[in-house]
Amino acid sequence: MQTSANKQTRVRPHYEVVKVLDGDGLIVKNIFTNDEEEIRLLGIDAPEIKVCRKLKQDEREVNISGTYLIELGFKSMKFLLKKAKPQTSVTIVQEQSNLTDAFGRTLAYIILPNGKTLNEIMVRRGYAKPYNKVFCSELPKYQALNLRAKTKKKGLYSLINSF
Repeated sequence: MQTSANKQTRVRPHYEVVKVLDGDGLIVKNIFTNDEEEIRLLGIDAPEIKVCRKLKQDEREVNISGTYLIELGFKSMKFLLKKAKPQTSVTIVQEQSNLTDAFGRTLAYIILPNGKTLNEIMVRRGYAKPYNKVFCSELPKYQALNLRAKTKKKGLYSLINSF
């Protein structure tokens, strides 16, 4: 992901992970102000971990029981937690055209200390899929990575063909 030359992004360093909420969401805090913020990983979607409207929608769309989707959601969350443990230093990168979602959560890419993008890792390893209901400049890349993960039966795809 290129950020420095791209004026369409907003780069915010000096954050750390406070808590992983699920397979595509976490709480971070600014290390100077201690202000906390809920982040929804931009461009990706992981199965839900509790009963909600989105779980019911996913059940209908992929024809998989909510109970099993929740089980997959916890596997996704566990993987995310391995990659971004609490107190991990992160940089938040946002696309100027999509700073927040309908629920007021910050939409962002999370850059890990090694320079890798957490959103991309989740898709590449098969624990999240591309999310196309909100614009994301990385979507074509995530779609290609998802196809590769699905073909190679990585992550959740080792258990199921779609989620």
